[in-house]
Amino acid sequence: MNYVNGKVENIKIAYIGGGSKCWAWGLMSDLANASDISGDVYLYDIDHEAAQKNEIIGNMYKDAEGANSVWNYHAVKEAGEALTGADFVVISILPGTFDEMESDVHTPEKYGIYQAVGDTTGPGGIVRAMRTIPMYEEIAENIKKYCPEAWVINYTNPMTLCVKTLYRVFPEIKAFGCCHEVFGTQKFLAMVAEKELGIEGIKREDIKINPVAVNHFTWITEATYKNIDLYPYYAKFCREHKDGFLEEGFTEGGWLNKFFENKKKVAIDLFNKFGVIAAAGDRHLAEFCPGNWYLESLERVNEMCFGLTPVSWRKNTFMKGRIERSDKLLSGEEKVEIALTGEEGVDQIRALLGLHEMTTNINIPNIGQIPNLPLGAIVETNAILRSGTMHPVFAGEIPQAVYPMVSRICGEQEALSQAMAERDVEKIFVAFANDPLVTCGVEKAREMFNEMCENTKEYLTSYNL
Repeated sequence: MNYVNGKVENIKIAYIGGGSKCWAWGLMSDLANASDISGDVYLYDIDHEAAQKNEIIGNMYKDAEGANSVWNYHAVKEAGEALTGADFVVISILPGTFDEMESDVHTPEKYGIYQAVGDTTGPGGIVRAMRTIPMYEEIAENIKKYCPEAWVINYTNPMTLCVKTLYRVFPEIKAFGCCHEVFGTQKFLAMVAEKELGIEGIKREDIKINPVAVNHFTWITEATYKNIDLYPYYAKFCREHKDGFLEEGFTEGGWLNKFFENKKKVAIDLFNKFGVIAAAGDRHLAEFCPGNWYLESLERVNEMCFGLTPVSWRKNTFMKGRIERSDKLLSGEEKVEIALTGEEGVDQIRALLGLHEMTTNINIPNIGQIPNLPLGAIVETNAILRSGTMHPVFAGEIPQAVYPMVSRICGEQEALSQAMAERDVEKIFVAFANDPLVTCGVEKAREMFNEMCENTKEYLTSYNL
Protein backbone atom coordinates (compact mmCIF):
# COMPACT_ATOMS: atom_id res chain seq x y z
CA MET A 1 0.00 0.00 0.00
CA ASN A 2 1.03 3.58 -0.59
CA TYR A 3 -0.18 6.68 1.27
CA VAL A 4 -0.30 9.63 -1.13
CA ASN A 5 -1.82 13.03 -0.35
CA GLY A 6 -4.28 11.71 2.19
CA LYS A 7 -5.24 8.71 0.05
CA VAL A 8 -4.27 5.05 0.23
CA GLU A 9 -3.40 3.38 -3.06
CA ASN A 10 -2.47 -0.15 -4.13
CA ILE A 11 -4.59 -1.86 -1.50
CA LYS A 12 -5.05 -5.58 -2.06
CA ILE A 13 -8.37 -7.12 -1.04
CA ALA A 14 -8.94 -10.87 -1.28
CA TYR A 15 -12.60 -11.83 -1.63
CA ILE A 16 -13.33 -15.44 -0.61
CA GLY A 17 -16.65 -16.23 -2.22
CA GLY A 18 -15.92 -13.77 -5.00
CA GLY A 19 -18.54 -15.27 -7.31
CA SER A 20 -21.28 -13.86 -5.11
CA LYS A 21 -24.23 -12.24 -6.85
CA CYS A 22 -25.25 -10.29 -3.77
CA TRP A 23 -22.57 -9.15 -1.31
CA ALA A 24 -19.88 -8.82 -4.01
CA TRP A 25 -21.82 -6.33 -6.12
CA GLY A 26 -22.58 -4.24 -3.05
CA LEU A 27 -18.91 -4.16 -2.09
CA MET A 28 -17.98 -3.12 -5.63
CA SER A 29 -20.38 -0.19 -5.46
CA ASP A 30 -19.23 0.93 -2.02
CA LEU A 31 -15.57 0.70 -3.01
CA ALA A 32 -16.14 2.74 -6.18
CA ASN A 33 -17.84 5.43 -4.09
CA ALA A 34 -14.88 5.82 -1.72
CA SER A 35 -12.62 8.63 -2.90
CA ASP A 36 -9.61 8.03 -0.66
CA ILE A 37 -8.78 4.36 -1.31
CA SER A 38 -8.00 2.36 -4.45
CA GLY A 39 -6.34 -0.87 -5.46
CA ASP A 40 -7.05 -4.44 -6.54
CA VAL A 41 -9.67 -7.00 -5.55
CA TYR A 42 -8.86 -10.67 -6.12
CA LEU A 43 -11.94 -12.84 -6.48
CA TYR A 44 -11.68 -16.49 -5.44
CA ASP A 45 -14.60 -18.88 -5.60
CA ILE A 46 -14.96 -22.63 -6.01
CA ASP A 47 -17.25 -21.61 -8.89
CA HIS A 48 -14.48 -19.98 -10.93
CA GLU A 49 -16.83 -19.10 -13.78
CA ALA A 50 -18.94 -17.01 -11.37
CA ALA A 51 -15.78 -15.22 -10.20
CA GLN A 52 -14.81 -14.54 -13.82
CA LYS A 53 -18.18 -12.95 -14.45
CA ASN A 54 -17.73 -10.77 -11.37
CA GLU A 55 -14.29 -9.75 -12.61
CA ILE A 56 -15.96 -8.28 -15.70
CA ILE A 57 -18.76 -6.66 -13.71
CA GLY A 58 -16.34 -5.28 -11.10
CA ASN A 59 -14.17 -3.64 -13.72
CA MET A 60 -17.24 -1.93 -15.16
CA TYR A 61 -17.50 0.13 -11.97
CA LYS A 62 -14.38 2.08 -12.96
CA ASP A 63 -16.47 3.84 -15.61
CA ALA A 64 -19.73 4.04 -13.68
CA GLU A 65 -21.30 7.45 -13.22
CA GLY A 66 -20.23 8.86 -9.86
CA ALA A 67 -17.26 6.53 -9.41
CA ASN A 68 -14.69 8.20 -7.15
CA SER A 69 -11.93 5.59 -7.26
CA VAL A 70 -10.43 2.92 -9.47
CA TRP A 71 -10.43 -0.74 -8.44
CA ASN A 72 -9.10 -3.52 -10.62
CA TYR A 73 -10.77 -6.93 -10.29
CA HIS A 74 -9.05 -10.26 -10.92
CA ALA A 75 -10.66 -13.73 -10.83
CA VAL A 76 -8.17 -16.37 -9.71
CA LYS A 77 -8.33 -20.16 -9.53
CA GLU A 78 -6.32 -20.65 -6.35
CA ALA A 79 -7.06 -19.24 -2.89
CA GLY A 80 -3.36 -18.70 -2.33
CA GLU A 81 -3.12 -16.35 -5.30
CA ALA A 82 -5.96 -14.24 -3.93
CA LEU A 83 -4.59 -14.20 -0.39
CA THR A 84 -0.84 -13.73 -0.96
CA GLY A 85 0.06 -10.28 0.30
CA ALA A 86 -3.56 -9.27 0.90
CA ASP A 87 -4.16 -6.29 3.18
CA PHE A 88 -7.80 -7.22 3.72
CA VAL A 89 -9.77 -10.44 3.34
CA VAL A 90 -13.53 -10.44 2.88
CA ILE A 91 -15.36 -13.75 3.39
CA SER A 92 -18.88 -14.24 2.10
CA ILE A 93 -19.71 -17.81 1.12
CA LEU A 94 -22.69 -20.14 0.86
CA PRO A 95 -21.64 -23.33 2.69
CA GLY A 96 -23.05 -25.92 0.32
CA THR A 97 -25.91 -25.14 -2.02
CA PHE A 98 -29.53 -24.11 -1.64
CA ASP A 99 -30.39 -27.82 -1.76
CA GLU A 100 -28.60 -28.34 1.55
CA MET A 101 -30.14 -25.16 2.92
CA GLU A 102 -33.56 -26.48 1.90
CA SER A 103 -33.00 -29.45 4.18
CA ASP A 104 -31.72 -27.19 6.98
CA VAL A 105 -34.86 -25.08 6.91
CA HIS A 106 -37.62 -27.46 5.90
CA THR A 107 -36.76 -30.95 7.19
CA PRO A 108 -37.50 -29.84 10.80
CA GLU A 109 -41.03 -28.90 9.71
CA LYS A 110 -41.78 -32.64 9.49
CA TYR A 111 -41.13 -32.69 13.24
CA GLY A 112 -43.30 -29.67 14.01
CA ILE A 113 -40.36 -27.24 14.16
CA TYR A 114 -40.49 -24.03 12.14
CA GLN A 115 -37.57 -21.72 11.37
CA ALA A 116 -37.75 -18.25 9.87
CA VAL A 117 -34.18 -18.21 8.52
CA GLY A 118 -32.41 -21.37 9.65
CA ASP A 119 -28.83 -20.19 9.12
CA THR A 120 -27.66 -19.20 12.61
CA THR A 121 -29.27 -21.25 15.36
CA GLY A 122 -31.85 -24.00 15.74
CA PRO A 123 -31.51 -27.33 13.92
CA GLY A 124 -30.86 -25.63 10.57
CA GLY A 125 -28.15 -23.34 11.89
CA ILE A 126 -26.39 -26.24 13.63
CA VAL A 127 -26.26 -28.51 10.58
CA ARG A 128 -25.21 -25.54 8.42
CA ALA A 129 -22.37 -24.97 10.92
CA MET A 130 -21.28 -28.60 10.53
CA ARG A 131 -20.71 -27.88 6.83
CA THR A 132 -19.18 -24.47 7.39
CA ILE A 133 -16.59 -25.10 10.08
CA PRO A 134 -14.33 -27.41 8.02
CA MET A 135 -14.36 -24.77 5.27
CA TYR A 136 -13.42 -22.05 7.76
CA GLU A 137 -10.62 -24.16 9.18
CA GLU A 138 -9.10 -24.27 5.69
CA ILE A 139 -9.66 -20.55 5.17
CA ALA A 140 -7.97 -19.75 8.49
CA GLU A 141 -4.98 -21.97 7.64
CA ASN A 142 -4.63 -20.23 4.28
CA ILE A 143 -4.77 -16.77 5.85
CA LYS A 144 -2.10 -17.85 8.33
CA LYS A 145 0.05 -19.12 5.44
CA TYR A 146 -0.42 -16.37 2.86
CA CYS A 147 -1.40 -13.13 4.63
CA PRO A 148 -1.09 -13.41 8.43
CA GLU A 149 -1.17 -9.63 8.92
CA ALA A 150 -4.35 -9.06 6.91
CA TRP A 151 -7.56 -7.76 8.44
CA VAL A 152 -10.35 -10.27 7.94
CA ILE A 153 -14.01 -9.26 7.62
CA ASN A 154 -16.57 -12.07 7.79
CA TYR A 155 -20.15 -11.86 6.54
CA THR A 156 -21.02 -15.57 6.48
CA ASN A 157 -23.53 -17.18 8.86
CA PRO A 158 -23.53 -18.73 11.36
CA MET A 159 -21.51 -15.64 12.25
CA THR A 160 -20.47 -16.64 15.76
CA LEU A 161 -19.17 -20.09 14.86
CA CYS A 162 -17.41 -18.82 11.72
CA VAL A 163 -15.47 -16.17 13.65
CA LYS A 164 -14.82 -18.61 16.51
CA THR A 165 -13.26 -21.07 14.05
CA LEU A 166 -10.98 -18.44 12.52
CA TYR A 167 -9.57 -17.62 15.97
CA ARG A 168 -9.39 -21.26 17.07
CA VAL A 169 -7.27 -22.23 14.07
CA PHE A 170 -5.22 -19.02 13.93
CA PRO A 171 -5.32 -17.28 17.34
CA GLU A 172 -3.30 -14.28 16.10
CA ILE A 173 -5.73 -13.55 13.27
CA LYS A 174 -7.16 -10.02 13.03
CA ALA A 175 -10.74 -10.93 12.24
CA PHE A 176 -14.21 -9.66 13.03
CA GLY A 177 -17.73 -10.43 11.93
CA CYS A 178 -20.09 -7.82 10.48
CA CYS A 179 -23.87 -7.93 10.66
CA HIS A 180 -26.43 -5.27 9.76
CA GLU A 181 -29.25 -6.48 12.04
CA VAL A 182 -28.39 -3.93 14.73
CA PHE A 183 -28.55 -1.19 12.10
CA GLY A 184 -32.22 -2.04 11.55
CA THR A 185 -32.92 -1.55 15.24
CA GLN A 186 -31.09 1.78 15.19
CA LYS A 187 -33.32 2.85 12.28
CA PHE A 188 -36.37 1.78 14.24
CA LEU A 189 -35.17 3.72 17.28
CA ALA A 190 -34.65 6.76 15.05
CA MET A 191 -38.25 6.46 13.85
CA VAL A 192 -39.50 6.11 17.45
CA ALA A 193 -37.45 9.16 18.45
CA GLU A 194 -38.93 11.21 15.61
CA LYS A 195 -42.47 10.29 16.62
CA GLU A 196 -42.03 10.67 20.36
CA LEU A 197 -39.81 13.77 20.31
CA GLY A 198 -41.46 15.50 17.37
CA ILE A 199 -38.11 15.90 15.58
CA GLU A 200 -37.72 15.18 11.87
CA GLY A 201 -34.68 13.93 10.03
CA ILE A 202 -33.11 11.73 12.72
CA LYS A 203 -30.71 9.27 11.07
CA ARG A 204 -29.56 5.85 12.18
CA GLU A 205 -26.09 7.22 12.85
CA ASP A 206 -27.57 9.77 15.25
CA ILE A 207 -28.70 6.99 17.58
CA LYS A 208 -25.89 5.98 19.93
CA ILE A 209 -26.26 2.52 21.42
CA ASN A 210 -24.56 -0.03 23.65
CA PRO A 211 -25.12 -3.48 22.11
CA VAL A 212 -24.37 -6.65 24.09
CA ALA A 213 -24.76 -10.44 23.69
CA VAL A 214 -24.36 -12.64 20.59
CA ASN A 215 -25.03 -12.20 16.89
CA HIS A 216 -28.72 -12.14 15.87
CA PHE A 217 -29.70 -12.21 19.55
CA THR A 218 -28.18 -8.86 20.47
CA TRP A 219 -29.66 -6.55 23.10
CA ILE A 220 -29.24 -2.80 23.58
CA THR A 221 -28.73 -1.59 27.14
CA GLU A 222 -28.29 2.11 26.29
CA ALA A 223 -29.83 4.17 23.50
CA THR A 224 -29.55 7.94 23.20
CA TYR A 225 -30.23 10.70 20.72
CA LYS A 226 -27.82 13.54 21.48
CA ASN A 227 -28.23 13.84 25.28
CA ILE A 228 -31.72 12.29 25.37
CA ASP A 229 -32.19 8.82 26.88
CA LEU A 230 -34.50 6.96 24.49
CA TYR A 231 -35.38 4.13 26.86
CA PRO A 232 -38.46 5.85 28.41
CA TYR A 233 -39.74 6.81 24.94
CA TYR A 234 -39.20 3.31 23.58
CA ALA A 235 -40.99 1.84 26.62
CA LYS A 236 -43.96 4.12 26.01
CA PHE A 237 -44.01 3.22 22.32
CA CYS A 238 -43.93 -0.52 23.07
CA ARG A 239 -46.77 -0.24 25.59
CA GLU A 240 -48.88 1.58 23.01
CA HIS A 241 -48.04 -0.81 20.15
CA LYS A 242 -48.43 -4.26 21.68
CA ASP A 243 -49.91 -5.47 18.40
CA GLY A 244 -46.87 -4.27 16.47
CA PHE A 245 -46.12 -1.29 14.29
CA LEU A 246 -46.60 -1.19 10.55
CA GLU A 247 -43.90 0.87 8.86
CA GLU A 248 -44.76 3.11 5.94
CA GLY A 249 -44.98 1.19 2.69
CA PHE A 250 -45.84 -2.14 4.30
CA THR A 251 -49.32 -3.65 4.16
CA GLU A 252 -51.34 -5.75 6.58
CA GLY A 253 -52.15 -9.42 6.19
CA GLY A 254 -50.62 -12.49 4.63
CA TRP A 255 -47.57 -12.36 6.85
CA LEU A 256 -46.42 -15.87 5.96
CA ASN A 257 -45.93 -14.61 2.41
CA LYS A 258 -43.93 -11.55 3.52
CA PHE A 259 -40.49 -13.08 3.76
CA PHE A 260 -38.69 -10.03 5.14
CA GLU A 261 -41.39 -7.61 6.30
CA ASN A 262 -42.66 -7.66 9.87
CA LYS A 263 -44.45 -5.47 12.39
CA LYS A 264 -41.66 -5.53 15.00
CA LYS A 265 -44.17 -7.42 17.14
CA VAL A 266 -41.60 -9.92 18.45
CA ALA A 267 -39.13 -7.17 19.39
CA ILE A 268 -41.89 -5.15 21.04
CA ASP A 269 -43.17 -8.21 22.92
CA LEU A 270 -39.65 -9.01 24.16
CA PHE A 271 -39.24 -5.46 25.44
CA ASN A 272 -42.59 -5.60 27.22
CA LYS A 273 -41.55 -8.92 28.78
CA PHE A 274 -38.00 -8.05 29.85
CA GLY A 275 -37.53 -4.29 29.68
CA VAL A 276 -34.48 -4.58 27.39
CA ILE A 277 -34.31 -3.56 23.71
CA ALA A 278 -33.90 -6.59 21.43
CA ALA A 279 -31.64 -5.60 18.53
CA ALA A 280 -32.32 -7.84 15.54
CA GLY A 281 -35.15 -8.49 13.13
CA ASP A 282 -38.11 -10.52 14.33
CA ARG A 283 -37.20 -13.47 12.08
CA HIS A 284 -33.89 -13.92 13.89
CA LEU A 285 -35.07 -13.06 17.39
CA ALA A 286 -37.86 -15.64 17.25
CA GLU A 287 -35.38 -18.44 16.52
CA PHE A 288 -33.40 -17.87 19.72
CA CYS A 289 -36.44 -17.97 21.98
CA PRO A 290 -38.14 -21.15 23.22
CA GLY A 291 -39.92 -22.84 20.33
CA ASN A 292 -43.36 -22.44 21.84
CA TRP A 293 -43.10 -18.64 22.05
CA TYR A 294 -43.22 -17.42 18.47
CA LEU A 295 -42.59 -20.41 16.18
CA GLU A 296 -44.94 -22.97 17.68
CA SER A 297 -47.12 -23.14 14.56
CA LEU A 298 -47.81 -21.35 11.31
CA GLU A 299 -50.82 -19.77 12.99
CA ARG A 300 -48.61 -18.36 15.75
CA VAL A 301 -46.12 -17.00 13.21
CA ASN A 302 -48.91 -15.26 11.34
CA GLU A 303 -50.31 -13.90 14.60
CA MET A 304 -46.91 -12.39 15.40
CA CYS A 305 -46.84 -10.74 11.96
CA PHE A 306 -43.57 -11.99 10.49
CA GLY A 307 -42.78 -14.53 7.80
CA LEU A 308 -40.76 -17.67 7.22
CA THR A 309 -38.37 -17.41 4.27
CA PRO A 310 -38.80 -20.55 2.13
CA VAL A 311 -35.69 -21.78 0.38
CA SER A 312 -37.80 -22.26 -2.76
CA TRP A 313 -38.05 -18.47 -2.91
CA ARG A 314 -34.27 -18.13 -2.59
CA LYS A 315 -33.82 -20.66 -5.41
CA ASN A 316 -36.58 -19.74 -7.82
CA THR A 317 -37.05 -16.03 -7.29
CA PHE A 318 -34.06 -14.41 -5.63
CA MET A 319 -31.24 -16.36 -7.29
CA LYS A 320 -33.00 -16.53 -10.63
CA GLY A 321 -33.32 -12.74 -10.55
CA ARG A 322 -29.66 -12.30 -9.64
CA ILE A 323 -28.55 -14.56 -12.49
CA GLU A 324 -30.74 -12.62 -14.91
CA ARG A 325 -29.26 -9.35 -13.67
CA SER A 326 -25.74 -10.75 -14.02
CA ASP A 327 -26.45 -11.64 -17.64
CA LYS A 328 -27.84 -8.15 -18.31
CA LEU A 329 -24.80 -6.49 -16.78
CA LEU A 330 -22.41 -8.68 -18.75
CA SER A 331 -24.24 -8.03 -22.03
CA GLY A 332 -24.43 -4.30 -21.45
CA GLU A 333 -28.23 -4.34 -21.40
CA GLU A 334 -28.00 -2.94 -17.86
CA LYS A 335 -25.34 -0.53 -16.61
CA VAL A 336 -23.69 -0.82 -13.23
CA GLU A 337 -24.70 1.94 -10.82
CA ILE A 338 -23.14 3.38 -7.70
CA ALA A 339 -25.76 2.69 -5.04
CA LEU A 340 -24.58 2.68 -1.43
CA THR A 341 -25.54 -0.44 0.48
CA GLY A 342 -25.63 0.95 4.01
CA GLU A 343 -23.12 -1.73 5.03
CA GLU A 344 -20.02 -0.56 6.89
CA GLY A 345 -17.32 -2.80 5.44
CA VAL A 346 -15.66 -0.11 3.31
CA ASP A 347 -15.80 2.45 6.13
CA GLN A 348 -14.24 -0.17 8.41
CA ILE A 349 -11.42 -0.65 5.90
CA ARG A 350 -10.92 3.12 5.74
CA ALA A 351 -10.83 3.34 9.55
CA LEU A 352 -8.25 0.56 9.83
CA LEU A 353 -6.15 2.40 7.24
CA GLY A 354 -6.17 5.49 9.49
CA LEU A 355 -8.38 7.62 7.24
CA HIS A 356 -10.96 8.16 9.97
CA GLU A 357 -12.12 6.63 13.24
CA MET A 358 -15.36 4.80 13.90
CA THR A 359 -17.24 3.02 16.65
CA THR A 360 -19.48 0.21 15.47
CA ASN A 361 -20.87 -3.17 16.47
CA ILE A 362 -18.76 -6.17 15.45
CA ASN A 363 -18.38 -9.82 16.46
CA ILE A 364 -15.07 -10.63 18.15
CA PRO A 365 -13.77 -12.73 21.08
CA ASN A 366 -14.84 -11.68 24.55
CA ILE A 367 -11.79 -10.34 26.40
CA GLY A 368 -13.92 -8.94 29.20
CA GLN A 369 -16.18 -6.49 27.39
CA ILE A 370 -19.11 -8.62 28.60
CA PRO A 371 -18.03 -9.81 32.07
CA ASN A 372 -20.78 -12.39 32.61
CA LEU A 373 -20.17 -14.34 29.39
CA PRO A 374 -17.21 -16.73 28.93
CA LEU A 375 -13.84 -15.31 27.95
CA GLY A 376 -13.06 -16.25 24.37
CA ALA A 377 -16.70 -16.63 23.36
CA ILE A 378 -17.60 -14.63 20.26
CA VAL A 379 -19.77 -11.71 21.32
CA GLU A 380 -21.31 -8.71 19.61
CA THR A 381 -20.45 -5.34 21.13
CA ASN A 382 -19.16 -1.99 20.01
CA ALA A 383 -15.50 -1.61 19.10
CA ILE A 384 -13.37 1.35 18.07
CA LEU A 385 -11.57 0.95 14.74
CA ARG A 386 -8.69 3.29 14.07
CA SER A 387 -5.32 3.20 12.28
CA GLY A 388 -4.54 -0.52 12.38
CA THR A 389 -6.21 -1.21 15.72
CA MET A 390 -9.46 -2.75 16.92
CA HIS A 391 -10.39 -1.97 20.53
CA PRO A 392 -13.51 -3.56 22.07
CA VAL A 393 -15.69 -1.16 24.05
CA PHE A 394 -16.61 -2.29 27.56
CA ALA A 395 -20.32 -3.12 27.24
CA GLY A 396 -21.10 -4.33 30.74
CA GLU A 397 -22.99 -7.40 31.83
CA ILE A 398 -25.90 -9.01 30.05
CA PRO A 399 -28.97 -7.74 31.98
CA GLN A 400 -30.25 -10.35 34.42
CA ALA A 401 -33.70 -10.32 32.83
CA VAL A 402 -32.38 -11.83 29.59
CA TYR A 403 -29.21 -13.48 30.92
CA PRO A 404 -30.72 -17.01 31.15
CA MET A 405 -31.61 -16.98 27.44
CA VAL A 406 -28.37 -15.39 26.27
CA SER A 407 -26.10 -17.57 28.42
CA ARG A 408 -27.86 -20.71 27.20
CA ILE A 409 -27.28 -19.74 23.57
CA CYS A 410 -23.68 -18.70 24.23
CA GLY A 411 -23.04 -21.98 26.01
CA GLU A 412 -24.54 -23.91 23.10
CA GLN A 413 -22.30 -22.08 20.64
CA GLU A 414 -19.20 -22.78 22.73
CA ALA A 415 -20.13 -26.47 23.01
CA LEU A 416 -20.79 -26.75 19.29
CA SER A 417 -17.48 -25.09 18.41
CA GLN A 418 -15.55 -27.60 20.50
CA ALA A 419 -17.58 -30.58 19.34
CA MET A 420 -17.20 -29.68 15.67
CA ALA A 421 -13.47 -29.07 16.10
CA GLU A 422 -13.24 -32.60 17.50
CA ARG A 423 -15.67 -33.93 14.85
CA ASP A 424 -17.57 -35.49 17.78
CA VAL A 425 -21.01 -36.15 16.31
CA GLU A 426 -22.51 -37.28 19.62
CA LYS A 427 -21.54 -34.04 21.35
CA ILE A 428 -22.98 -32.11 18.43
CA PHE A 429 -26.23 -34.02 18.78
CA VAL A 430 -26.45 -33.26 22.51
CA ALA A 431 -26.24 -29.53 21.75
CA PHE A 432 -28.70 -30.00 18.87
CA ALA A 433 -31.25 -31.74 21.11
CA ASN A 434 -30.89 -29.03 23.77
CA ASP A 435 -31.50 -26.13 21.38
CA PRO A 436 -34.53 -24.03 22.42
CA LEU A 437 -36.27 -24.68 19.09
CA VAL A 438 -35.99 -28.46 19.33
CA THR A 439 -39.26 -29.21 21.10
CA CYS A 440 -39.98 -32.67 19.63
CA GLY A 441 -38.37 -34.85 22.31
CA VAL A 442 -34.99 -36.54 22.24
CA GLU A 443 -35.96 -39.61 20.20
CA LYS A 444 -37.53 -37.55 17.43
CA ALA A 445 -34.61 -35.13 17.69
CA ARG A 446 -32.22 -38.01 16.96
CA GLU A 447 -34.32 -39.04 13.96
CA MET A 448 -34.39 -35.46 12.67
CA PHE A 449 -30.64 -34.95 13.19
CA ASN A 450 -29.80 -38.16 11.34
CA GLU A 451 -32.11 -37.24 8.46
CA MET A 452 -30.65 -33.74 8.16
CA CYS A 453 -27.08 -35.06 8.22
CA GLU A 454 -27.96 -37.64 5.56
CA ASN A 455 -29.39 -34.90 3.35
CA THR A 456 -26.16 -32.89 3.53
CA LYS A 457 -23.65 -35.76 3.81
CA GLU A 458 -21.76 -34.65 0.69
CA TYR A 459 -20.38 -31.79 2.78
CA LEU A 460 -19.88 -33.76 6.01
CA THR A 461 -17.21 -36.20 4.87
CA SER A 462 -14.86 -35.24 7.71
CA TYR A 463 -17.40 -36.46 10.29
CA ASN A 464 -17.88 -40.10 11.24
CA LEU A 465 -21.62 -40.25 10.61
